[in-house]
Amino acid sequence: MEGGSFGRASVGAILRPRWEAAGTIAASCAACTLWSAPATSLPLELRTFFVEDNVTIRENLIGTLEELACIKALGWADNEADARAWLRKSHEQWDLAVIDLFLKQGSGLGVLEACRGRSPGQRVVVLSNYATTDMRKRCSQLGADAVFDKSNEIDALIDYCVQQADARSRA
Repeated sequence: MEGGSFGRASVGAILRPRWEAAGTIAASCAACTLWSAPATSLPLELRTFFVEDNVTIRENLIGTLEELACIKALGWADNEADARAWLRKSHEQWDLAVIDLFLKQGSGLGVLEACRGRSPGQRVVVLSNYATTDMRKRCSQLGADAVFDKSNEIDALIDYCVQQADARSRA
């Protein structure tokens, strides 16, 4: 990464601009390269689909998770209809979906509901500024594996992704 990097301590500032050349994608994540286990047991990258309508948040989130949490971004949607279409078309091709609740059109709750028929190994998490107790309960009822608040739980999301990648590599 040119000019600086996201340190573990500063990851909570997801809206911070990334200082890398446009179009550059990390070949591997820091969590994978810093793993203390033998090379043969490095965590596998989680093939991840993002549902987020804010371009700045989406780009920074993808960059941060690729760098720190062993994910590989497969694609994104900024509205419910496109997200549902992608998930239907790519049913077995993803490991993790990261869904925002408020979208340009439609709702992340509708996307979450569309994921109910997913394979047992696929995980769905909600990342929202509206992670109230009631909303967490509703998301859980619709099948979310976890709910994270954008404002203060980015580190927890990173930890979740690293744990999922590690579990997948041990399976």
